[in-house]
Amino acid sequence: MRNFFNFLKSKVFFIQIGLAILVLILFVFFTLRWLSSTTNHGEFVEVPDFGKMSVPDMRKAAEEAKLRYEVLDSANFNPDYPRFSIIEQTPPAGNKVKENRKIYFTVNPSGYKKVSVPNIIQVTQRNAESMLRAVGLDVQRVTYIDQLGKDMVYYIKYKGKQIKPGDKLPKTSKVELVCGNGSITEKARVQADSE
Repeated sequence: MRNFFNFLKSKVFFIQIGLAILVLILFVFFTLRWLSSTTNHGEFVEVPDFGKMSVPDMRKAAEEAKLRYEVLDSANFNPDYPRFSIIEQTPPAGNKVKENRKIYFTVNPSGYKKVSVPNIIQVTQRNAESMLRAVGLDVQRVTYIDQLGKDMVYYIKYKGKQIKPGDKLPKTSKVELVCGNGSITEKARVQADSE
């Protein structure tokens, strides 16, 4: 045990400790230099604003900025943006990122997705309007015909043509409801009396 304590006080021990510390310092220094050069430490690229760009223009701009990209589909059509243009990007424009960073894009589809017309025949006008709004359709106009059921929907029109429940229309389409006015025509009265 005494030899061990004498070794800890010897010149050889201090030289070995000094060499070990020097090797450790050199190892850390060269590791940090290597990491700095391989990760481009401190070098950033500013993300351009790709908003409203077409997909081909976006690809060209991303390659010029030395960025990778991935195009995501969009579920909702945005009428404020041109069709097939960029409506959203992650990370946003102006952020500083490393070269070769992947940017995610959401593209505006060609139009609104189609929705099924609900069965609103023989339903009151008020309930029909609620059911149509629930699926994303709007009532542009309500017209009345001589039918006994007041404010009851007898059929639906889209762009002047009669449509059936289950038909597909682009979301936000405007339809016309044809409802009864509560009166009955003389012809129908005569038919009812003759039966």
